[in-house]
Amino acid sequence: MRIRRRTFFKIGAAAGAAALASRPREASAAVAGARVDTPAVLVDTTKCVGCRACEAACAEANGLAGPALAGDDRVYDSRRDTGTQAFTVVNRYEAKGAPVRFAKKQCMHCLDPGCASACIARAIEKTPEGPVVYHGEHCLGCRYCMVACPFDVPKFEYESAAPYIRKCTFCAGRQANGLAPACTSVCPSGALTFGTRDALLEEARERLYRPGGQYVRHVYGEREAGGTSWLYISDRPLDQLGFKSNVLMQSIPSLTQPALAAVPFILTLWPPLLMGLYTFSQKRAQANGDRPGGTHAADPEEVRHA
Repeated sequence: MRIRRRTFFKIGAAAGAAALASRPREASAAVAGARVDTPAVLVDTTKCVGCRACEAACAEANGLAGPALAGDDRVYDSRRDTGTQAFTVVNRYEAKGAPVRFAKKQCMHCLDPGCASACIARAIEKTPEGPVVYHGEHCLGCRYCMVACPFDVPKFEYESAAPYIRKCTFCAGRQANGLAPACTSVCPSGALTFGTRDALLEEARERLYRPGGQYVRHVYGEREAGGTSWLYISDRPLDQLGFKSNVLMQSIPSLTQPALAAVPFILTLWPPLLMGLYTFSQKRAQANGDRPGGTHAADPEEVRHA
């Protein structure tokens, strides 16, 4: 195939324009998650008594197995993590000269979640209402969401023949019906406060800066991973209560978006560019008297005197 120089540059320009038009837009999850009415929970670890009623309510609401060692304090002898049959867990933390503290763990429901951004099948979705939910019928089992989550929350059903990803859904169904998440509705000590994110941040700051208060002046989840729907305050550094201190203060999708934006540009520009280079090299070879295979064409004078 032969193309002229002008035609080649037209192809290149068109490819570049198509690449720019096809670049992915900024993730909309952050916009949806940043609304004033985004549902959120403020967790005050100084008020948690370790009753684990939240674990029982979560299990009942999601059809999970009941909490391990229900009513038995021996459950606190080892550190527990969330799993396929435990969407939330409470752990006990002790330190010399400090009061015992309990901390609840579950999906943080990021405003701009890395798990949803990494899911190529869109099995994990950040809903406009706030919760990050999972659609098992779309899941490919790639487990990219597990790698992308900075809080190590999604869990894979390795023991199942037809495995799914399992995690807290922020009781999205209950919220859709005007109900609070199951765990927050049964907390007897006021450690869990359900409301809107902006209002809860104001409440958290009021507690942190109250005269004579003992709180560490940091709201965990306000900026971690770009912001989350679960917010924590405590009178001890949160890394002493099992929380990661190395979580970036920006969302995972905001870090990967520039690299992913270059993919369609490369895929649309390089094929016509390489095709043009190949065509020009062929024309140059022919102009120099070379055959396409690289052999030198016979000189007419050489043929006549042979």
